[in-house]
Amino acid sequence: MTFASSTSSREVVLSQHRPGPEVLPSRCVSIQEGERSPLQVGQVRVLNDFMQVTAVMADLMSESPGLPMPAYPLGKALWGGAVGTVIESAADLPVGTVVQHMKGWQEESVDEASAFYPVPMEYLPGREYVLNQGVTAFHGMADIAAVTEGDVVFVSGAAGGVGSLAGQIAKALGAAKVIGSAGSPEKVKYLVDELGFDAGINYRDGLVEEQLADLAPEGISVFFDTVGGSQFEAAVQAAAPGARFALCGALAGQIAGGDQGSPRLDIMTAIVKQLTIRPFSTHHTPDQLAAWGSHYGQWLAEDRLVFPHTIVDGGLDVAPTVLDGLLEGRYRGNVLIRLHP
Repeated sequence: MTFASSTSSREVVLSQHRPGPEVLPSRCVSIQEGERSPLQVGQVRVLNDFMQVTAVMADLMSESPGLPMPAYPLGKALWGGAVGTVIESAADLPVGTVVQHMKGWQEESVDEASAFYPVPMEYLPGREYVLNQGVTAFHGMADIAAVTEGDVVFVSGAAGGVGSLAGQIAKALGAAKVIGSAGSPEKVKYLVDELGFDAGINYRDGLVEEQLADLAPEGISVFFDTVGGSQFEAAVQAAAPGARFALCGALAGQIAGGDQGSPRLDIMTAIVKQLTIRPFSTHHTPDQLAAWGSHYGQWLAEDRLVFPHTIVDGGLDVAPTVLDGLLEGRYRGNVLIRLHP
């Protein structure tokens, strides 16, 4: 059984390696159209509804990104999170099944049925809700920083896909106060009014260290960092004795280049305060997926968490420039592209 579909499908491919953060990702890709090939036994064809755009995709365009995941190969379609509907099947996965997978940046995706994971739609308000960065946010807050009742938490890049969930997760885990940083008054207001942060800092409006001193006079006990740079340096100075740092990203370097994402560590202050600094990456292991999944649907149903996201219409044609815009801070929350009307 099949659904009607066109005879061709488009995809975004890497046409040149990205030489550095000064080059916009959109300059390194092109959109290609190819003929649809027949399915082999065991394969399914998925019409993608939404794809996810994340900052790490820009790094993966480099020839040697130095990350615990493979670089995008030249001349091949990019990959990333997507959700869609099975429209043709030569396997046990039925037509009409909503599935999540990592073959985004394509209008249609074809692979073995095992590469696609059915979405438990009964627990989600919409299929796009599955495309979140909660696995990373939960792993960082619950496992790396070990947030518990009474903690005072500072989240850098709090209006982004990971940070916007990390702050809410900290509240759900019992943090006494959650402070987030963002780059505009509108985003700071969004953190407090819509995401439930206790306070926000505009990092462009005065020294972050001074703002943290006002908001957390006894110091922060947890720092969840997606930015690096001067915000990390400020957090060291604002930390309470024994504070735990969970380092998730270095957006300052991805956007500005140079050494902006590489902060200087005040070693003596770190020693005196006995800080625990743990960089981490999230490999989406079965345990990590299960841990987040066991909380996500429940917290949504209990109104203890919202899914912060921006949906951009326009399909694959706008996808490359949307990645540019994400790096430049144009969006809030998880950034999704609607691939067809």
